[in-house]
Amino acid sequence: MQDNPITTTAPVAGASSRRGRGATSRAWAWTGVAAGALGLVSVQASMTFGANWEETAGDADAIVADMAGRLGTQLVFHTATIVCALLVLVFAAGLKRRLDAQAPAGSLVPTVAGWGLVLVSVAGLLGSGLDTQFLFAFAEPELVVPESGAFYVDWVATIPWLWVGAGVSGVALGVAALRHSAAPRWIGVVGVVLGGLALLTGISPLQYMAGFVGPVWLLVTALGFALGDRR
Repeated sequence: MQDNPITTTAPVAGASSRRGRGATSRAWAWTGVAAGALGLVSVQASMTFGANWEETAGDADAIVADMAGRLGTQLVFHTATIVCALLVLVFAAGLKRRLDAQAPAGSLVPTVAGWGLVLVSVAGLLGSGLDTQFLFAFAEPELVVPESGAFYVDWVATIPWLWVGAGVSGVALGVAALRHSAAPRWIGVVGVVLGGLALLTGISPLQYMAGFVGPVWLLVTALGFALGDRR
């Protein structure tokens, strides 16, 4: 009686190399760098919509007339805001995966860090949501209801600036790094400082001011993971 030959399954060619690349790839971090830079562009572009605020405040017709020549800036604002909103989701997913790899099993911190950035994405989506209605309408001010046009200017000067979710993510990342050593310590310090500032300003009645800090935190943190993360 002849024994059955022992069969072995050869490893799939390239499987180990794919796992290696997946473990070391930092494309998600570079996506965050792009998102942070676009967040800064978005905020700066929206600031120009109220450049003549002292001359137009309280006058809806004057506000609409002032917006008539700002199509280029509107296009920059819209593109930067919506692309940032989409890229932030990729960074959020990558950040959660990165923290899951070293955070204690069952910890809520990676999920909180990821979901905070989802709030940023939602704010960007909503903040650019009225562009479809007003982007080209200001070229013909007589077709715009003045009060609606004035409301749009207030909308884009507020909603896309709601980066309080980045503050949540920054503080969560700080906890993960400083308490659980799930990320480089200096990235945790940045999270506590800049994330904490974004969180506090976002909680305050001047919540739009989180827009000054949130994109900076995202840019610095993403650069840190892209260039300085040594696990």
